Amino acid sequence: MKDKFYAYIQNLQDSITSTLEEVDGKAKFQEDLWKRPEGGGGRTRVIENGNIFEKGGVNISAVHGELPKSMQAYFGVEDADFFACGLSLVIHPKSPMVPTVHANWRYFEMYNKEGEIFDQWFGGGQDLTPYYLFEEDAAHFHAVCKKACDAHDPEFYSSYKKRCDEYFWNAHRNEARGVGGLFFDYCKATDDMKMEDWYNFVSEVGDSFLEAYVPIVEKRKTMQYSQLQRDWQEIRRGRYVEFNLVHDKGTLFGLRTNGRIESILMSLPPYVQWRYDHHPEAGSEEEKLIYVLKHPKEWV
Repeated sequence: MKDKFYAYIQNLQDSITSTLEEVDGKAKFQEDLWKRPEGGGGRTRVIENGNIFEKGGVNISAVHGELPKSMQAYFGVEDADFFACGLSLVIHPKSPMVPTVHANWRYFEMYNKEGEIFDQWFGGGQDLTPYYLFEEDAAHFHAVCKKACDAHDPEFYSSYKKRCDEYFWNAHRNEARGVGGLFFDYCKATDDMKMEDWYNFVSEVGDSFLEAYVPIVEKRKTMQYSQLQRDWQEIRRGRYVEFNLVHDKGTLFGLRTNGRIESILMSLPPYVQWRYDHHPEAGSEEEKLIYVLKHPKEWV
């Protein structure tokens, strides 16, 4: 399974980066191959200063070795080895009218000292973070997510949409990071779902990503915007950074397993503002966004 899923994310990385380069029309992804001293490595691809995309990364990695002590305590195991692979992406467009997007699809195995697998699971999801709320964009993104879920289980979308709203919640701000999408983790074999079934589900969600995001970019990329709207985008990006550094499990996992710091922090946007005690004007489009972030809604 680990070989099959790693081959899948290699191909998915190629598909996503080539499509985003076409959409941007100017910038190309720069590729870095890196090795992790304790075992494994990855292929980081970063795009910067494009026509559409100000900064973005589409990274894959496959790392293995002894599970660090901090992670052994987290998982409640002793003397375990692990293998983890996944694709993680964050795209920050230049225009405040085009939403930021994040996605991640991953697979994890744990072994005893005889090298036998004693636990394995999939995780992942995709979520949208707009700066200005176009309800039809959120509805489109969620409709694509739901279609991918419905092909496998009619309960998946509502369950994983709810988990996404709960996970991407900036508790210290009492607001969501964005308008959500899907979030699933610890997807293990059961009587109803074998690991092969989980692979089929996760790969279907991964294959749906471009359909969920690219039409929104194409619709919004030529819209005019003001410096005030750009400032708002940078203020909201600050909340994005806060979530990734304070709450995100993927960031923490990378830091605790001696991951490559440049790849872990590629999710951070290049221009951000933190204004003291900032509040949008009453009745403004900015306030409309904040209301939805504080009161997550059903989009489909």
